[in-house]
Amino acid sequence: MPKTEDANHCFVCGPSNPIGLGVRFRLVEDLCLGEFTPDERHSGYRDVTHGGIVFSLLDDVMANWLWLQGLAAFTAKADVRYRAELPVGAAVRLEGRCLARKGRLAQMQGRVVRQDNGELVAEAMASFMLSATKP
Repeated sequence: MPKTEDANHCFVCGPSNPIGLGVRFRLVEDLCLGEFTPDERHSGYRDVTHGGIVFSLLDDVMANWLWLQGLAAFTAKADVRYRAELPVGAAVRLEGRCLARKGRLAQMQGRVVRQDNGELVAEAMASFMLSATKP
């Protein structure tokens, strides 16, 4: 398993990042899960969460599926599909899963889902390259 201090300053999940989002991830069977509630600091316009924040959540929930299994990796390619606005103050559930692995490449899926109504806010498909060295 990677050393915890290796990610202490991660913008999304690092506990030592004073401007980070503070998301805590966990594995439940084959799913990486987390929760987040955006506030006014995360807005883009008119009380809507900035798309870059939404993508950061997607990227990290997919990466953390690997990380929590002791695999260090980086995003090689990602395709994101925004389905709905995320209002500031609307809590979301983050879901990440591995779809396939071949050699050092992992095909991942991430989803951001509103907790209040189950609406899919955004989803991503991404390729992650596993680190050549052990963490």
